[in-house]
Amino acid sequence: MYQFDKGIDRRGTNSVKWDMPIVTSDVTPMSIADMDFEIAPAITENLKMTAGQGAFGYQFLSEKYYEAVINWMQRRHGLVLKREEICYVPNVVLGMSFAVQTVSEPGDEIITMTPVYGRFFKVVHDTDRILVESPMKNDGGYYTMDLEDFESRITSKTRAVILCNPHNPSGRVWKREELKALADICMKHGLYIISDDIHCELVSEGHEHIFISSLSDEVKMKCVICTSPSKAFNLAGIHVANCFIFDEALRKRYMEVSEKSNAAESNAFAEAALVGAYNDSEDWLEELNRYIKGNLDYFVDCINAEIPALSVYKPEGTYLVWVDFRRTGILPENLKEYLLRECRLTVNEGNFFGKLGDGYARFNLACPRTYVTMALEQLKKKFAGEDSCRE
Repeated sequence: MYQFDKGIDRRGTNSVKWDMPIVTSDVTPMSIADMDFEIAPAITENLKMTAGQGAFGYQFLSEKYYEAVINWMQRRHGLVLKREEICYVPNVVLGMSFAVQTVSEPGDEIITMTPVYGRFFKVVHDTDRILVESPMKNDGGYYTMDLEDFESRITSKTRAVILCNPHNPSGRVWKREELKALADICMKHGLYIISDDIHCELVSEGHEHIFISSLSDEVKMKCVICTSPSKAFNLAGIHVANCFIFDEALRKRYMEVSEKSNAAESNAFAEAALVGAYNDSEDWLEELNRYIKGNLDYFVDCINAEIPALSVYKPEGTYLVWVDFRRTGILPENLKEYLLRECRLTVNEGNFFGKLGDGYARFNLACPRTYVTMALEQLKKKFAGEDSCRE
């Protein structure tokens, strides 16, 4: 029904992915985590109606916005929310920053499990907190939490953990028992849980996203859950996200931090985009997930079968693939430039995700299948000496 194979031409739109000087006409960008698909028609119509209103003064979010969030989270995830538990924020990274400032003081420790999305490091450092890294176990690209190591790094100054679920860059969708084991440790030590669930709608068949706050009332009261329709519906430029905070006192402190920032007001298009996504675009999302699964299967199966110098584990969620280049002999610091120069591909270099990312590159497969084919052909030529990665 929707033409994901067609994609959309994003050159000349001030796209960070497509309009960088290095992305010349012969380069295929597979870096920044947004999508090269046209957004759902219902969202477009809502945005057009908003654009036609003729004035863009200060606006507030109506009850329609909050009802859309409540209904979506109940229907898709079984998550029961109250209106007051939903805290608008322009983007998830800003929400995490507010959360870190809410639950800790400068000099306190925040722990996260690495490799992980690079902005986690920045959020902690920019708020003058101390980042503590707990390396995850890596079994051929299948990552698991090393909870013994995690607990060993908790000190009297540790205040919170930042969790990524689904995990970026590995694509793991954490199982209930994994989340419970982590939450048990956090409750034992009185830690808050700041959970980035921005990819929660992008989950492969056979896997289930679980909000860690749903495990128990005790856990819920120690959580800040960060969500947004931006990843699943390609809305990063609209700036619309929400943090779910269930404890009233914690929420009050969070809102005080938010208000002091002078950076958390909504924009005129936020409600139109979110309502169009959550109320009228579920069928588009279902078809998108099927299309992305096809891309993931094609890319991963081809690499594992045809390019033995590389290795990759099929992600359980997200549209991101974490490729291991360590057997190629390319120095980690040269990998990104090598892939641009020799393969005409832009990627996210592994060390953005921490030191454990050295020798890896993250590929974004939220694009038409033809782009995936071009990327595989280039990788095949350079790392396997022939061109056979075709459907």
